[in-house]
Amino acid sequence: MYGRKPVLEALADPALSVDKVIAAEDLSRSALGPILSAARERGVPVRRATAHRVKVLAGNGRHDQGVLADVVAPRMRLVTDFLAALPAQAPCALLVLDAVTNPANVGMVLRSATAAGVDGVLLPRRGVPAIDPLVIKASAGVAFRAPVLRSSTAAEGCAALRAAGVRVLGLDARPGGSALFRDPLPERAALVLGNETDGLSPDVRAELDGTVAIPMRGGVESLNVASAAAVAAYELMRLRRP
Repeated sequence: MYGRKPVLEALADPALSVDKVIAAEDLSRSALGPILSAARERGVPVRRATAHRVKVLAGNGRHDQGVLADVVAPRMRLVTDFLAALPAQAPCALLVLDAVTNPANVGMVLRSATAAGVDGVLLPRRGVPAIDPLVIKASAGVAFRAPVLRSSTAAEGCAALRAAGVRVLGLDARPGGSALFRDPLPERAALVLGNETDGLSPDVRAELDGTVAIPMRGGVESLNVASAAAVAAYELMRLRRP
């Protein structure tokens, strides 16, 4: 999270756990005063770095205002921990991102999935942007409370889901799969969304139990990955709560 006002708001919110604040060395103590006071009250360390380093970490040199904060996402956990806590045969509705590279898409997927009430969104550490300020901005702050699941790779995460009895289905417009809205989804389901350009990766395809397509009309071939995720998330939850 970057910018003086957002960082100050995060420090003032008792529901958020702030790990540390990083401020540019050339930022005056008077400009940083309220943030220093709020951080001191919360016991949050404030570290100094070069202005260039702050811009690199924020990923947005125009709007970082020389300060950023690392905020802990309280609902983030390993996919293996999620599965270990999931009762046997209990239903679950999940999304998996496979090489989705645009931070804006990742943020919007987290927002839609959280709004729909899915149990988790698997964001692998490799191939998908980290939950950085760009993702947080695109999610309108929802990324902090999104049910994020982590694994090293999407393929590894899908393998863990299958081993736990979760059916892993790739969203794919190719013929031969089932159709969303027409064919019933399993009670323990994970829907995988692929790269914006190339779709599902070969490694992930090898871990799929099948594919499912979103019906298209009017000559439209596909939806933006964030739009497709919203459709999939709400269909998963519609089936759980008719």
